[in-house]
Amino acid sequence: MDNNWKIVFTASKMYEIQIIKGLLSENDIESVEISKKDSSFLFGRIELYVNADDVLRAKQLISKSNLNE
Repeated sequence: MDNNWKIVFTASKMYEIQIIKGLLSENDIESVEISKKDSSFLFGRIELYVNADDVLRAKQLISKSNLNE
């Protein structure tokens, strides 16, 4: 992943990431998740990234959702 991708959302549960990812997709914003969870103990966070050009719009959409942190 190059420097053109910026983090816009983090969560500990994959379903929260999938909901936000779906919301962004419905608004033509491509996103990529990267799990930072430990594979043995399943603690940690999952990060959701979007292209730098879409950060502002993505954050606005996320802030209107019930999942914003």
